[in-house]
Amino acid sequence: MQFSKYLLIVLVFLTTVTYGGQVPVDSTGLKGKQEYLLLNKGLQFRITEAINSMYDFDFETAERGFAVMRYNYPNHPLPYFLMGLSQWWKIIPDTENEQYDGLFFRFMDETIEKAEAMLEEEPENKEATFFLAAAYGFKGRLLSERESWTATAFAGKNALKYMEMSKGEEELSPELLLGDALYNYFSVWIPENYPLLRPVMSLFPKGDKGLGLRQLEEVASNSFYARVEAQYFLFRLYASEEKRPFDALQITEYLHNKYPHNPYFHRFYARQLYALGKELEAKEVSEEILTAIENGETGYESNSGRYAAFFVAQFYHKNNRLDEAKKYYSKTAAFGEESENHESGYYLYALLNLGKISAKQNKDEEAKEYLKKVKKYAKRKHPVHKEARDFLKKNKL
Repeated sequence: MQFSKYLLIVLVFLTTVTYGGQVPVDSTGLKGKQEYLLLNKGLQFRITEAINSMYDFDFETAERGFAVMRYNYPNHPLPYFLMGLSQWWKIIPDTENEQYDGLFFRFMDETIEKAEAMLEEEPENKEATFFLAAAYGFKGRLLSERESWTATAFAGKNALKYMEMSKGEEELSPELLLGDALYNYFSVWIPENYPLLRPVMSLFPKGDKGLGLRQLEEVASNSFYARVEAQYFLFRLYASEEKRPFDALQITEYLHNKYPHNPYFHRFYARQLYALGKELEAKEVSEEILTAIENGETGYESNSGRYAAFFVAQFYHKNNRLDEAKKYYSKTAAFGEESENHESGYYLYALLNLGKISAKQNKDEEAKEYLKKVKKYAKRKHPVHKEARDFLKKNKL
């Protein structure tokens, strides 16, 4: 992850999705909790298809369901929040794409407006503060992607304020637990990995990384609205931070099987298979991704293509099928060019391997062009830059 993404964690992840804090048992003195829409099991049953459709990238079906909910509950923040969440999942496969930003911010602002009205009418309403924290948290996440740091900090500050206010209603747990889980984990992880940020983190209460992970697991198992969001964080943490790649694979396999048209889950399932040396399976799943891109399926674009083409190329390269390997390395490079992601490791190593294969095929000029491109785009300290330099020198290209 880039450093800017860890600024995101400092400013937003501590409050991000943000469903509140660790919830004490005492909920006495609260009014209207029997009316909380989040606890309405009948609604959960009716809305399940729409939510599953959203995560499966059938946004038309999902948003039709959310629109019906908005008709039935025009003054409640939940349908507006779900419409905003739908826009968020359209953004996730390629966060550089800004075409959904306007609708995303509109629905999150409407969520805030409806929740503020609820809170004004009933100051002890924990459901209202839940939605305020969640909407500000999501706004902060996207604002940080757009590097609007002042606006990110403002959104994060508000999310934190409403997260604190949302504590005290055990019946909303585990919906409320996700923010606390992320806070507990990242408030410890950040100073461990970025010493320069320790003074900033010392201003926050001390977290508990192990507790945060257990809380994420609880939300992933028991929540209705926050379950998939918790699973999203869990598989990323299992894969990159907790060194539990088989657990990451288990979650990504489950998510892909449940939501087979979600390109983000599809991509990370292929990535986990590749990381665990399951090369044939990674190739087959990656070919599915490439077919989905060719068919123009929703959300399948150059980022997913870059991953998938590289994994297929690696399979053929390791089996010494150089023409096929070269074909898919070329696809990887083309996807990198399309997304202008020239610093991606997949893009750079695809160029490096294209150079090596071309040299092996006695196409020296072609090899030189690929390797010069590696040197052009890779930072000098990057291992691929050194490997390209050394290969050019050793082979006198």
